[in-house]
Amino acid sequence: MKSMIMESAEPFLFKGDDLGFLLIHGFTGTPKEMRLLGDYLHSQGHTVLGIRLAGHATRIEDMRHANWQDWLASVEDGIDMLKSCCSKVISVGLSMGGTLSMLAAANYPLDAAVAISAPYQLDDKRLPLLRPLSLVMPYMSKGKSDMLDEEQKAAHANYTVYPTRSIIELNKLLTETRRRVPEISIPVLLIHSKADQGVPFINLERYLTHLTTPVKKKFELEKSGHVVTEDIERETAFHAISDFVKDILA
Repeated sequence: MKSMIMESAEPFLFKGDDLGFLLIHGFTGTPKEMRLLGDYLHSQGHTVLGIRLAGHATRIEDMRHANWQDWLASVEDGIDMLKSCCSKVISVGLSMGGTLSMLAAANYPLDAAVAISAPYQLDDKRLPLLRPLSLVMPYMSKGKSDMLDEEQKAAHANYTVYPTRSIIELNKLLTETRRRVPEISIPVLLIHSKADQGVPFINLERYLTHLTTPVKKKFELEKSGHVVTEDIERETAFHAISDFVKDILA
């Protein structure tokens, strides 16, 4: 039987020590966009699980039927899996995965959380119109990728359009996350590129302002596009995550 999952977009598990990293991909993305980070963390000896969010990496019609609670349930499943073999678990998410990493930090017993290119809110005047619009326009254009690494851009695995209904669910997820962010008490690292064309850099400062946890750090990139984990400064970002984890666990 042919796999339902897109080629190269499968979830992955690399077994290592008892420090587990949960890697969460972005909106319409796939586990592949977290794979290079997974390889890096595993090379340091850690256990890494790259999950597939509900409705992603199969057919775009599947995403239209998933809601934000389904995406959070995918994260919870991953945390439970890692908790079965690791004494410490850290969530690391990209874009919407970063938002889910923040919400997970408020909901579940994690040891730290990292959010990369994470949206805090959607700045789009069309939001109130999305529900009626979804009836006549089920999908919306993504626009041009801002990724500078041409090789990674060509190999990027994702859905090529946005399901309109899913944008509504994303907005609900952001609303819930904004409500819960002040409750986060574990260490948090925020990574964002000033050149991000998908989620404006201001979102990093919005998270930083509303986080009340005693340990919150930011790491700014200068050139990368939205998908930091695959773009030209990815190694710099990977080292920042490693240094952050070493500091908080020292």
